[in-house]
Amino acid sequence: MTEAQYAVFEALNPFFGVVLKGLRGFVDGKHYFDTFAEDALFESRYHFPGWPPTIRRRANLMASFTGYGKTIKLHSGDALVVHRSRDTRVVILEYEVHGTILSSGAPYDNRLISVITIENRKIERSSIGETTWTLWLPGRR
Repeated sequence: MTEAQYAVFEALNPFFGVVLKGLRGFVDGKHYFDTFAEDALFESRYHFPGWPPTIRRRANLMASFTGYGKTIKLHSGDALVVHRSRDTRVVILEYEVHGTILSSGAPYDNRLISVITIENRKIERSSIGETTWTLWLPGRR
């Protein structure tokens, strides 16, 4: 896809940017969606109304993210911590995103963790959840 074709996802650019920074050197692709294998599995470990807990295939993931900018506009992504797993295919990212809830103008702040499995420099599986998952990481409270 071209940059113009990714414009519909512009509200998520800070999310994409912080994840891509954490995956630098592990995956190929200029845009977040380019880093996913065609048949990748995306899992959400927290529940949003209308959001499926699992999404199979990159095209379906893109379709799911299409309307995001109608509800939330992100302005930054930060607090990135990258953990390498003993399994060299797995990278664990902790990060935060910040923005605005468009319907109310209220601030939006979320702390996330992504557990990402990489095969052939593409994401094969990505599980995303809130940072309550970080409690099991060594040295983290």
